[in-house]
Amino acid sequence: MLRRTPFHDRVVAANDTSLWSHWAGHLVVEQYQLSEKWEYVAVRTAAGAFDTSPLYKYRVVGPDAERFLTGVLARDVRTCRPGQAQYTIWCDERGYVNEDGVVFRHASDEFLLTSAAPNLSYFRHQIGRDRVEITDITDALGILAIQGPRSHAVLSALAPEIAGLAYFHHTPAKLGGAAVTISRTGFTGDLGYEIICDRDDAPAVWDAVFDVGAAHGLIPFGQIALLMARIEAGLLLIGKDFESSRFADNDEHRSTPFELGLGWMLRSIDDDSRPFIGRRALLRERDDGTSRWKMVGLAVDPYDHHTKFTAAGMVPPKDHVPVHEDMMVYDDDRRRVGYATSFMYSPVLQRHIALARIVPALAAPGTRVNLEFTINHEYVQVGAEVVRTPMFAPARTTAPMNGAR
Repeated sequence: MLRRTPFHDRVVAANDTSLWSHWAGHLVVEQYQLSEKWEYVAVRTAAGAFDTSPLYKYRVVGPDAERFLTGVLARDVRTCRPGQAQYTIWCDERGYVNEDGVVFRHASDEFLLTSAAPNLSYFRHQIGRDRVEITDITDALGILAIQGPRSHAVLSALAPEIAGLAYFHHTPAKLGGAAVTISRTGFTGDLGYEIICDRDDAPAVWDAVFDVGAAHGLIPFGQIALLMARIEAGLLLIGKDFESSRFADNDEHRSTPFELGLGWMLRSIDDDSRPFIGRRALLRERDDGTSRWKMVGLAVDPYDHHTKFTAAGMVPPKDHVPVHEDMMVYDDDRRRVGYATSFMYSPVLQRHIALARIVPALAAPGTRVNLEFTINHEYVQVGAEVVRTPMFAPARTTAPMNGAR
């Protein structure tokens, strides 16, 4: 039986399309309105609310909680102070990424770790002699993401505690009479926050946010709008841009942090006091230069795209709905040099863009490659340029907040 999130009653009332999908055993909305693009526009110009409650949530506590996570997570959690959060990954012994998530530090011996897929058994298997307890509290909590340039104005009116909240920090607050935790995090690449609340308080939290948010253009948004925003922001999605090493068919479907563009997480890899899982393999990859790919952004040449389609008697498509299928990438000599994992037409950039894996030799920004399309049932190559990610990165996403905006 499909589970319902703590916000389900409010979500059902707001869903005008009755279009649903499944995420982690929960019903989630594909789009609330007849045009998912309208929801996307709200996130980019005003504010949108997304029910992200299906995320798995693990409470990690105990005298050895930090030491345990330091040895399991690839990013050094020791640099995460109480009141801060980190985007992180965990790898297998061969350096391949198992999954990613966000860890919130509440105290010296207390953390909350979220992930898109279940990991409870995996983490418990790693405990050994560490004095640590890991509890699945997924069903006990709801999470409501408020994203967009007006998100700060909405939430600071309800919870003054967040007025100066820094990027990837969190704070306890009161909202709609409920005790909550508000973090400056999200999956849209825009200014945004996430509200973590007890399950029973979720309806009151939703009502309080929308009572204030209506004046700022706040509307709920579904999966399609979220996936549009995250591609522009260069945010990776498990099952789309990479697969968990635990469930991959073979090494062609596995990825290392360096290949996913996440090498920045490994700044402390030379620290011998932190032998995290996969460290030795990742040191060899770095030192020997054996990475097979590099994750990059691609921006399709709009003139070449237009010419190729019109020459075939077709109207050049500009479909903003994300495509999560392999699209081959070639060099000018028609040799395959990579593949795109996520593709869309970006309304804010007014370009076709993609997240793609490219051989390291051609991964420098500005390099020309060719992305393969199907035109009149034939494979046709259209020019594209390697670009840095994120492809959409407004300054407000990480800028200091000094009061209501």
